[in-house]
Amino acid sequence: MINPVSEVTAFVRASLVDPVPRDHTEPDSAFHRRRVIVTVTLLVGAGILTWALRIEPGDSLFYLATLALAAVWATGALLSGPLHLGRARTRSGELSGRAVVQSLALGVLLLVLFLVGSVVVAQVSFLRDPVDDLLDHAQSGSLALVAVITAVNGVAEELYFRGALYAAVGRNHAVLVTTVVNALVVATSGIPLLVLAAVIVGLVVGLQRRVTGGILGPIVTHLTWSLGMLFLLPHALSAFA
Repeated sequence: MINPVSEVTAFVRASLVDPVPRDHTEPDSAFHRRRVIVTVTLLVGAGILTWALRIEPGDSLFYLATLALAAVWATGALLSGPLHLGRARTRSGELSGRAVVQSLALGVLLLVLFLVGSVVVAQVSFLRDPVDDLLDHAQSGSLALVAVITAVNGVAEELYFRGALYAAVGRNHAVLVTTVVNALVVATSGIPLLVLAAVIVGLVVGLQRRVTGGILGPIVTHLTWSLGMLFLLPHALSAFA
């Protein structure tokens, strides 16, 4: 007979707690070079994000700004040094292939958590209004194009934050540092719920990065959550208004 508690515990340990063995050590010179590139990329990316989120809904410049942001994150990450896809561990503790199925599950769980939270957001105007303004970009333009841009930016963010930045921090406190930096960058938007989302999602994908040793798991989780929010959050807010 399956024990649900044991199954959940095994899933959490495999996906978020027990690291897979790997050796991604790099020379000091490469490590310092990575830190310089990561710092410059962070400053440029934060500036572009601040600009992008202040563009009026319906302005086609928003698409250009968000694609430019993705280009900055991805270019900085790829120039910083080697990035690894990582590997997953099964619930029984054995090494398996890439971190895809577990990451999809984590993305869906995050999506459900945020959609449930939208019940509260829908009732509080000072929380809902900034979210509505952000969603207006999708509703005012091409939803398909916004979805593509959302996916591209999700991949680029994980290449940078859980790829290059995580590696540049070093072995100590990398999950905490990358989560905080991610949240501080998002804080330039002036949208409190985006900052909260950056903390929660950043913590989960940061733990995935620590466990899998790579960026594939965080990318899959991020895309599952972000695309789900894009398509489902407007309906959830309308339903609970």
